[in-house]
This record gives sequence, structure tokens and C-alpha cells, in this order.
Amino acid sequence: MTEAVSLIAGLAGLTFAIRLAGYLAGAHLPATGRWARAFDALPGCLIAALVTLLLAEAGRIEGVAAVVAFTVAAATRSLPVTMIAGIATVAGLQAVV
Repeated sequence: MTEAVSLIAGLAGLTFAIRLAGYLAGAHLPATGRWARAFDALPGCLIAALVTLLLAEAGRIEGVAAVVAFTVAAATRSLPVTMIAGIATVAGLQAVV
């Protein structure tokens, strides 16, 4: 077995183990109450934190694209349309600048 195949097999095994652990742990999480509300809000909080960090380090082009994407998201409530608008804005501004 080559080194690359060993690496891929190991990463696949770890990915499966992490997903299985999440599934098993998720069965023991509360379905109601304060903790359930906190766990429901967690994915959105993580995405907001990552986006904030990226925007803090971004340049003008990415900042303009973020404003465009936010505006499109508020207007359409469509993730694919928002992503396309943001990517098109970055590509268009990079082509111009």
C-alpha cells in the first residue's frame, strides 16, 4: 500500500469515526430546554464567527462582496443566489482592479 493510499484510508476512517461519535453523542442531547436552544443556535453562531473573522482580515473587494451578498440574502432569502452574487462580485471586481 502506498503512502497516499494509507493517508486516504486513515483520513476516511477518522472522518467516519468523528461522524459516528457525533451521531452517538447527539442521541444523548436534550430535546427541550435551555441546552436544546443553545445547541440549535450553535451552527449559526459558528458561521457568523467565521464570516466575521474572514471579513476582519479581508480587503476592499471582499468587503464590497460581503455587503452585496448580505443585501442579496436579505432581499431573496436564497443561499444559492447569495453565493452567486458574492462570487460574481469578487470575480468582477478582481477583473476590473
